[in-house]
Amino acid sequence: MNSSRTGRFALAAGIIAVPLALALLGPLVAGDPGPRTTPFTSGHAHWLGTDFVGRDVWQQVLHGGRPVVVTALAATALSYLVAIPAGLAAALTHRRWLEELLMRPLDVLLAVPSLLLILLVASVFTPGPVGLALLVALVNVPDAARIVRAAAAEAAARPAVEALRMQGETWWRTAVGHVGRSTLRTLAADLGTRLTGVLYLVATAAFLGVGVAPDAADWAVMVDRNRIGLFVQPWAAVVPALLIVALTTGTNLLFDAALDSGHRPARVRATRRNAMTRALRNRPGSAVRP
Repeated sequence: MNSSRTGRFALAAGIIAVPLALALLGPLVAGDPGPRTTPFTSGHAHWLGTDFVGRDVWQQVLHGGRPVVVTALAATALSYLVAIPAGLAAALTHRRWLEELLMRPLDVLLAVPSLLLILLVASVFTPGPVGLALLVALVNVPDAARIVRAAAAEAAARPAVEALRMQGETWWRTAVGHVGRSTLRTLAADLGTRLTGVLYLVATAAFLGVGVAPDAADWAVMVDRNRIGLFVQPWAAVVPALLIVALTTGTNLLFDAALDSGHRPARVRATRRNAMTRALRNRPGSAVRP
């Protein structure tokens, strides 16, 4: 079982290592982009060929990952920054009107498809990278807040929370010290799925031209702009597309492996405790009985 977990970690790390390294370190080692040449050519000094305006594809790959990763991480962090306090407050409040005030507007946002909402806002305003991160965070807040509220409500119904209230503990200590900690595993499971969804959403929005310039060094933009030459010089579109897929798939697998490694040892310890208890019960003269 341990070798299986190690294999899953190794697989996830291997999948995510290349796109993540290119995204974070690529701009540092990219060097001089050089002059533009003929569009959609292969060979010569361009080992991945050139793109739709004659730029070196490898140079664009090195520069194009950081906007995707940074925007996705910022959007995910911002969504939880709003969703966690709102979900905890809705789960712990005894005032129905406050819960309705917190959750009903989020339910309205949840009813609108995420990409449609982003495109509607982008048709009125012209968001940059910061605006795109805010939009993606906004469409993720309702779902994240409902998950936080559900997990916190289950923890808040436990006798320990009622005991803390009867002892006069502050709302902050109860919410963060006990209920918040009880929801960490649920949030960790949600984080892996949500980050993957945010990466896809950021890439899709950039593919549609939201938040980025038409000729920006961005993996999603590269896929969009270079697909017209897919049968002439495929690497200009295939390489960034594969990197986006590897980044999202590796992220999901890595979180799954981490969560699996976190709860299996607990099951092993419980099995060992049960085995020791049975051994003590069966031992002659033991005082331990069923």
